Amino acid sequence: MKTPKPGTISWCDLTVPDADRVKTFYSAVAGWGVMPIEMDGYNDYCMMPPGSKTPAAGICHARGINADAPPQWLVYISVPNLAASLKACVKQGGEIIRPATAIGDAKMAIIRDPAGAVAGLFQPPKPAAPKKKKR
Repeated sequence: MKTPKPGTISWCDLTVPDADRVKTFYSAVAGWGVMPIEMDGYNDYCMMPPGSKTPAAGICHARGINADAPPQWLVYISVPNLAASLKACVKQGGEIIRPATAIGDAKMAIIRDPAGAVAGLFQPPKPAAPKKKKR
């Protein structure tokens, strides 16, 4: 997966009580391919556009970290510095709903803007340093 450019929509998740049923729905309606992701006793799903092996969205069970998430699509905006973006959110009258959380080498948080809309912020992992050529 390419590193998303800052300011772009980098991901979207749908959290629902029955992800198994809903992934089947979107597979039939949108033609999405399904890749199960093991989540300690159950599966969440990465969904791929037809003919692609690159995940474009996630469909998750409302469990664990997602237990309190409403059943709606949540977009994630890519930011270069999550801590700075969270400070700006609060300074501009927004609210941090879910603080910075590590997802592998990446970080994410969920915010509410001053109008009440909810969005995710995503700081991708830093690119790996180029490998030195052996002589």
